[in-house]
Amino acid sequence: MTAATPGTTDVSTAAAGSSRTLAQLLSGPSGLGTHSLRLAAAAVTEAEPDEVAVPVPAPEAPSSPRIEGLYCPPAVRDDRALADEVNDRLVEWAEHEVDLYPDTSLRDGLLAFDAGRSVVLCHPDAPDIDHLMAAARLLIAENAVDDYFCEAEYGGTADRRGAALAVAQSAIDPAHNTPRYEADWRAGLDAHPALRSMRSAMDHFYALSTPAQAHRFRHDIVNLYLGYGAEGDCISQRRTPAVWEYLVQRQFNSFRPCLTLTDSVGGYELPAHLFAEPAVQRAVALSSNASTICNDLYSLRKEQASERFHYSLPTVIAAEEDCSIHEAFQKAIEVHNEIVHLFEEQAAVLSATNPLVARFVTGLHNWMTGNHEWHAGNVGTRYATSP
Repeated sequence: MTAATPGTTDVSTAAAGSSRTLAQLLSGPSGLGTHSLRLAAAAVTEAEPDEVAVPVPAPEAPSSPRIEGLYCPPAVRDDRALADEVNDRLVEWAEHEVDLYPDTSLRDGLLAFDAGRSVVLCHPDAPDIDHLMAAARLLIAENAVDDYFCEAEYGGTADRRGAALAVAQSAIDPAHNTPRYEADWRAGLDAHPALRSMRSAMDHFYALSTPAQAHRFRHDIVNLYLGYGAEGDCISQRRTPAVWEYLVQRQFNSFRPCLTLTDSVGGYELPAHLFAEPAVQRAVALSSNASTICNDLYSLRKEQASERFHYSLPTVIAAEEDCSIHEAFQKAIEVHNEIVHLFEEQAAVLSATNPLVARFVTGLHNWMTGNHEWHAGNVGTRYATSP
């Protein structure tokens, strides 16, 4: 796949229309199944540079129960039939290609997770179902690594987490040794369902990504594992970190690898030199941080009910400020909302500088809003709207 060479726009000229640019940024894509769905109308009132363009009102808010006061614009697309097709293909892959679970009794759990709806919501500009499947396989494989190596229910332990995750990284970042030891390594990957899943998902991803995009994903996954390691360290010590330390950990232990696939799944490439720009990296961090804090909030009740040591943004705020979990929950909502607004400001500035960057940050926005709707859609089963 070859990406078009990005053009540039005079920043001083573009900045004058930043309000109009943000409205266009949030107007939604034209990918698979998006013909009737937009964040705002595609047409935005034309304005002179010294005027503020007023975007057309967004569609009605989704019916899913949401956390009161949690700010996030609505998702662009929600296509149940397409999500079901992705889920059906995921089951086929899990059972017949990677043998993800030992028997079909776990199929219901895979379907209940509803990864199909997640990728449909988060990647509305995907040109076809094959691109959605690439994202869905990686999502399921990443969760398998988390479950098997980090969650006690599946045998994961904090003190062995680092060694297991190093091997997991090799499923997507191959080992290069002598033939004898490479054979042993391949046998090790073949022996574990999470490792088989990551290797297979990555092989499928190679088919639609460039080498630079694949390298980006590997880098983001190893950073995710660094975050898992930091969490494991605190769990093993039963230590609740300070809020600032927690937010640093969460920037690594986040949904970032899922968000930065947006161009690959969208069928284009943001070149490495543009992706590496500090302003783009800030937009990536803010959108992934907001998305992950969203998870902290919706999953808080479930985590508290587990009766195991855990920490999240509400719990670290409660510990640091010596307040109730309900007060801390509200403070965490405020942190989330501020981060979303910071992202929107950063996205507006970036979208005025380069059309390819604008497309990429629109993808980040789509992932953030789709993620919120996916969490809200699981309220009453996996998640809750209050502590």
